[in-house]
Amino acid sequence: MLIEDLQIILKVAEFRSITAAAANLDMRTATASVAIKRVEKALGAELFIRTTRHLRLSSAGEKYLPQCQQALDMLEQAKLNMKDDLGIIEGELRIALSSDLGRNIVIPWLDTFMDTYPNIRLRANVSDSNIDFYRDSVDMALRYGSPNDANVYGFKICHVPRLLCATPDYLKTHGTPTHPQDLASHNGLFYQLQDIINDVWDFSSQEPTNQDASLTNHLPQNCIQSKKDIKIKMNGNHASNDGDLVRRWCIAGKGVALKSCLDMSNDLLSGKVINILPTFVPTPTELWLIFPSRQSITPAARLLRDTLRENCRYILQQLVKKGIVDKSVLR
Repeated sequence: MLIEDLQIILKVAEFRSITAAAANLDMRTATASVAIKRVEKALGAELFIRTTRHLRLSSAGEKYLPQCQQALDMLEQAKLNMKDDLGIIEGELRIALSSDLGRNIVIPWLDTFMDTYPNIRLRANVSDSNIDFYRDSVDMALRYGSPNDANVYGFKICHVPRLLCATPDYLKTHGTPTHPQDLASHNGLFYQLQDIINDVWDFSSQEPTNQDASLTNHLPQNCIQSKKDIKIKMNGNHASNDGDLVRRWCIAGKGVALKSCLDMSNDLLSGKVINILPTFVPTPTELWLIFPSRQSITPAARLLRDTLRENCRYILQQLVKKGIVDKSVLR
């Protein structure tokens, strides 16, 4: 009975299928079947009850597999601890990245990271879809928003302001809004998650001035304002489930977009787009590196986390230096 055999057993239990488990492990079904028989022979008990259509755990399997998982986790953790103590940075980074941040910002960082640590292998899943760690075979995900699942482990990378962006040419043609109510006459560029279009934009402002207070009673129907918060129902003719496409539309002058300052950082710093309505702040977010288990947090993953924090802080410092975001973002 080999450790690899036990890993196959656990994968078969996860998929409830020898064929699916073998495909996930990139091996022949016959090889997986032999491994199961080898373990069952060593234990003197059947771990699975097989029929022509179904496979399920036996009572012996239900008792054995949780302890088997714990034992393998302990062995893996011991190996990671040893590598950590020796300063060994190697292994495979299986990471999920959002389309815009991943393609335009993080992938170049990962290339540099791999140049520095040549024993690292990369598998990047680039998509704005919700990630299932097991279905998508990833060990970590870099995502906006703090995790709300108590079963995952996460590290905050940085605080991320959102900005309302448009090109100078677009603003020259359509005018520069001075208040969120002015957005009624502008074309919104929307991010869409599944069937939900993000066309309601939230802003917060300073305490209203006398002029702001007088405007409050004359706001259009698409604008709802409380003392500090404003919601705008936007109109627009572009929507996509790909954040990178929304950015491309924005820099092509198709309209205004509500985007992460990290996603738009290159375009903001180069002057391709402008942060409009800077005194009305869209709801900010955070960038997190999320893991499905403690065992996924390898020495290489921790080093990558630190690299992401350092690189994101550098971008935010450049945006602060140009007056695009407030210095409080660096706290």
